[in-house]
Amino acid sequence: MEDRTKITVDVVSDVACPWCFIGMKRLQRAVVETPEIEVAVRWRPYQLDPSIPPGGLPRKAYMLQKFGSEERLREIHDRIVPLGEVEGIRFNFDGMTVSANTLDAHRLIRWAASEKAPEGAQGQVVQRLFEVNFEEGGDIGDRAVLAELAGEAGMDAGLIEALLASSADIEAVQEEIGTAARMGIRGVPCFLLEGKYAVMGAQETETLTDALRQIAAAKGRGELDKGE
Repeated sequence: MEDRTKITVDVVSDVACPWCFIGMKRLQRAVVETPEIEVAVRWRPYQLDPSIPPGGLPRKAYMLQKFGSEERLREIHDRIVPLGEVEGIRFNFDGMTVSANTLDAHRLIRWAASEKAPEGAQGQVVQRLFEVNFEEGGDIGDRAVLAELAGEAGMDAGLIEALLASSADIEAVQEEIGTAARMGIRGVPCFLLEGKYAVMGAQETETLTDALRQIAAAKGRGELDKGE
């Protein structure tokens, strides 16, 4: 049996973004559909609105201010909900009460990728953050919620709670977000394949599958090393 080609996909994402939730599900399917490729997925931070205060804001008032009217907001939700259903997502926008600042969530995602975290913890944490936010109506800015999710992923919940109470890695996460902006990323999700090729937006699974295969083939031919 031939060795599988290994490629890395960095997903620039915000767990407050419903399109990123859809993008995560489509990427998961694309990975399943390309068993000949070994795909390492890494989650990178982005904040749709870093101006939200640490305690979050009442979601309905925040969204009405952002989109202007209940009619417009309903149109947006009505567009997203059926797309989510196709991917197995049960969007519950009416059950969401808080628009959270996601900086602490991104710190947790960063720690979930550390050597001390169990293998696969980062992906599990990201998925649960999306689920808690969009399906369960939880507050992903609440540090107790974040510590609980860390524990679910096999991390040390007590340690995470202590880290969240400190300033650990705030600057590092903000610097990563700044790097994304300097790269020209203005919207999410953005899938960076092998750190060189970007797929913007919550593309269909077929598009992601094709991208994985094309990049894996190019890498197998040594073209990425040549910078071609």
